[in-house]
Amino acid sequence: MSRVRRVLAATLVLAIAPAASAAAQSDPPSISARAAIVMEVSTGDVAYERRATERRQIASTTKMMTALVSRAELRLGQTLRAAPYAALPIESKIDLRTGEPMKVSDLLRGLMLASGNDAAVTLAVGASGSRAAFVREMNARARELGLENTRFANPVGLDDENNYSSAQDLAKLAIAVRRDEFLRQVIALPRARLQTGDRPRTVINRNTLVREGFANGVKTGRTQRAGYVLVGSKTRDGITVVSAVLGEPSEAARDADSRALLNWALGQYSRERVLDRGEVVATVPIRYRDTEVGVLPTREVSRIVPAGEGLEVRVTGVPAEVDGPLPAGSPAGLAVVSQGDREIARVQLVTAAAVPEAGLWLKFRDWMEGRWWIVGVLIVLAVGTLVALVLRRRSAQRRRQEAERRRESRDQARAALEEQSPVA
Repeated sequence: MSRVRRVLAATLVLAIAPAASAAAQSDPPSISARAAIVMEVSTGDVAYERRATERRQIASTTKMMTALVSRAELRLGQTLRAAPYAALPIESKIDLRTGEPMKVSDLLRGLMLASGNDAAVTLAVGASGSRAAFVREMNARARELGLENTRFANPVGLDDENNYSSAQDLAKLAIAVRRDEFLRQVIALPRARLQTGDRPRTVINRNTLVREGFANGVKTGRTQRAGYVLVGSKTRDGITVVSAVLGEPSEAARDADSRALLNWALGQYSRERVLDRGEVVATVPIRYRDTEVGVLPTREVSRIVPAGEGLEVRVTGVPAEVDGPLPAGSPAGLAVVSQGDREIARVQLVTAAAVPEAGLWLKFRDWMEGRWWIVGVLIVLAVGTLVALVLRRRSAQRRRQEAERRRESRDQARAALEEQSPVA
């Protein structure tokens, strides 16, 4: 058994094959919107854009920011008194009577579904004390979100040269709205029953795509200067995309373009599961033993990527070998997940099982590995010494025997002489 069996390089790269998608090869749909964009929500990746940073009037899609600031300043169960608001006959409203009490949760439903201007003003005054103060909060939040081509002049969305945004900023704003669980649920409702106020009332979502069950958000808008505007969202197979179309000539064109963009964009992405918490991504030799211990990631990593684009997992810092005693879950390197040149995740790797301490025999055997020539030399020396001793003993014995023979010969010769001598 070799002392170190290196079966793992210092860095191991695992290529994750891209998912095949015929839809990913298709061209984006032809649309009539003056400006448009469609984005994947979890990554912010832009699948398609047309004049996406152009500043334009945005009508009631303004109310996405009204809802977002209201959620930060007000409690859902809080009751507000309806603020005075003289709405024009053509304006959207939920018919609040001045001073009428209504909970914030119902005001938000009226705001996002029916696009109630009276609900918007009531939320603004209730949150900040005045419309002007609330607008300052709206613009501050826009800066926080990095909406570089956005400015708000009112919480309603009526035409104003200082109330504008862009397709890109509206999509980013919609993604922020969707992060709020309450608002995410509201914008996906075809209708809602408002139970608070002087009387119950039902509000209908003005977003046709939501009412038809095609989309799950987000907000419509329409004024003379803005034209028809729609910020839409749709989820399929765990992937959500958000679209924005501005300056549409009609409601039908607005809906058709949004439907086409959302459907097309969902075909441009796939979810890749690149690391599984229970999956062995590498093995490490165990010292003194001809066996290995598996190495696991401490968490799962999945990523939504453009279809046809692969991911890469780089396993690094894994030791050449481990020695016991070592408990399961001991740190054993890192898995670095990359998309192209961009690193998207770093995950700690740990040992999958405990490594017991090696016994004395295993340690001795390991120490002897590669040292058997010493034993051979010792054996040769021992045999040589033994042979030398035997030879020396035999030589001494021969010398003694020779001396004995010579002594016997002398004795015999002396005796013979004595027999031949005359007797006195």
